[in-house]
This record gives sequence, C-alpha cells and structure tokens, in this order.
Amino acid sequence: MPRKKEYKEEDVIDKAMHLFWLNGYENTSMQMLEKEMGINKFSIYSSFGNKSGVFVESLKLYRKKLNKIISQLEASTDGVLGIKQYFYNTLDFSKGKDFCKGCLVTNTANEVDNNTDPKILSQIEDFSVYIRQLFLDNLSQDASKGKETIEEQADYLLIAMIALSSASKICNQAQLNNYIENTFNRL
Repeated sequence: MPRKKEYKEEDVIDKAMHLFWLNGYENTSMQMLEKEMGINKFSIYSSFGNKSGVFVESLKLYRKKLNKIISQLEASTDGVLGIKQYFYNTLDFSKGKDFCKGCLVTNTANEVDNNTDPKILSQIEDFSVYIRQLFLDNLSQDASKGKETIEEQADYLLIAMIALSSASKICNQAQLNNYIENTFNRL
C-alpha cells in the first residue's frame, strides 16, 4: 500500500521556488531542495520526477503568484501607462527581505544554455510570449500608432523589462525609478 503524503505539494513547491529564485537553477542542489522543502529525495522524485520537474512546478507557481499583477495589465485600459505600472508592480513583487530577487523567469533565462531542459525553455518562452502579447494589447490602445511601431515598442519593452529585472538585483530604488521613467519617456 502506498504511503500517504505528509505534505502539500504547493507548500513544498513554494519553498523550492524561493530557493531557486535566490540561488538559480544550476546553483540549487538536490540536498538544498531536500532541506528547504522538508521532504526526502524519494518524495521529491516520487512527486516531481527530478530537480527539473521541481523547477518546472516552481515556475508554474511563480506565474500563478504573479497573476495578480498580470491580471492588472490584462485589464488595463491605460495603454502605455498600464505597462509602466506593470514595471513598477513587478519590482515590488520581487523584493525580498533586504534585497530585490529580480524575476525568476529572467534569472532562469540568464542560465539557459544548450543543455537546458526543453520543459524549462518552454516555460520561459511561453511566459515571454504572453507578456509581449499583453504589451502589444496595451500599446494597441493608442490608435495613432501603426502596427509596425507597436511591434517594435513591444519588443523594446520586453527587453527593457528583462534589463530592469536584472538591474533590480544591484541598483537602488532611485536608479530603478529613473530607468523606468526614461524607458517610457522614449515611447
């Protein structure tokens, strides 16, 4: 008879997500996951398959937690101002106790190489495509912009978002605010 799980999967994935967010995928070992999640390797393998499986579930939970901010962008009727607010909201979301952790998806994208698990790549790509589409939708609210301009600006904002996420780990709030304001002054 199989043993009953003594843990809730979302609770242990939340712990793993924060560990990956702080250390990155490559720098997080199975021993670290075992300790942080409070379950043994057998339970990790049984529930999630392997480290990559834990990470994919962590990315899914991250996106779920970010949904409040994403849903604000989805519902925005403020065009560029809605996107700008999204930039500020993601900064607030990524703040740790004493520092900013950046974006888990961006942090992961910075680790991508030829050996990256396709399931992880798929999660990163899906997230990026979705956010870009939301940028397109919000930029399209300005009828004076042509399709080509909207496409270019959506690409620019997606890259600016990635840069902001990386910069948030080392720059102070005033510098980050200047970056956001200057990014949107150029649109």
